[in-house]
Amino acid sequence: MNIPMKKRIISAAVLVGVFLAAFAGLYWYKTHGKGKEAIRDIYAMDTEMEIKTYGKDADKAADAAVSEIQRLDKMLSAQNEDSEIYKLNQAGELDVSDEAVSMIQEAKELSEETDGAFDITVYPLMEAWGFPSQDYRVPEQSEIDELLTHVGSDKTTIDGNHVTLAKGTQIDLGGIAKGYTSARLMEIFQKYDLTTAMVSLGGNVQTLRPKEDGTDWNIAIRDPKDPSDSSGYVGVVSVSSDAVITSGGYERYFVQDGKTYQHILDPSTGYPADSGIISSTIVSKNGTLADGLSTALYVMGADKAEQFWREHSDEFDFVLVTSDGKILVSEGLESRFTSDGDVEIIRKP
Repeated sequence: MNIPMKKRIISAAVLVGVFLAAFAGLYWYKTHGKGKEAIRDIYAMDTEMEIKTYGKDADKAADAAVSEIQRLDKMLSAQNEDSEIYKLNQAGELDVSDEAVSMIQEAKELSEETDGAFDITVYPLMEAWGFPSQDYRVPEQSEIDELLTHVGSDKTTIDGNHVTLAKGTQIDLGGIAKGYTSARLMEIFQKYDLTTAMVSLGGNVQTLRPKEDGTDWNIAIRDPKDPSDSSGYVGVVSVSSDAVITSGGYERYFVQDGKTYQHILDPSTGYPADSGIISSTIVSKNGTLADGLSTALYVMGADKAEQFWREHSDEFDFVLVTSDGKILVSEGLESRFTSDGDVEIIRKP
């Protein structure tokens, strides 16, 4: 059939219009719906980090997150000569920023609440073992005994923004730095038009809202007995807007004379913690708290950890893996944790 030129032009225009409308719809979906995704990978705080943001301003939010990580890494590092913490350690006393003093105060309070199981003043002991520098060694007992005299929450005094360290005492906020960072990123993400977000900061995961399909995020907990197997895990915890932070001796260790020494030190002995816990995962709305408690419960051991949780169950839940293969899960996670392993639910009286 022979179609008049005018009608062909009109038909072509309609087709173009339909195409443009479809393209515009796809563009809107990509930029306003769940199709818009931004991913950033960054190395900071001695670990690989990944940022995933979704929504209209996903790119802006992801870029802002990278900038914030870099800022905090520079400010909090005990090894960076330009950081406040490094300068405080060298001088013994210093006026620090509101942010730094707030973190030091929070760490000090957490140390007191956990009876010293978490303590930022173990830094000289960490150096003696060679963990910051990776120049590993087993210190002499006399060296450990001397360094232990400088450990304790009472060795740090705060007066306004002025922080004073007792002679021989140095601090390292690394035990809460990544948790604090993930919490800060969640605050930043709130300013952007995001549908959801997730950050993974080397064993520290925190999420903002459920995934775009409305389901929870599934966070796998690595198998501490075979950490080299990226597909091996002891279980999966489902969360929406929570921090999931794990501490384990497999993260950093060395072997000397056939014996393995891992990097999580017991502040009461100066030696690597040997509590029977080999992996400690904390689930909490508070990323900073979760980070500190993942270390504290690892040091405490199962009995003390369970009792501490019963006293603070409104603040966090846990998944603990013991050296004999048990998986201890606090009852707040009973419906959110799945595993093929030997799971024991820890309940309140």
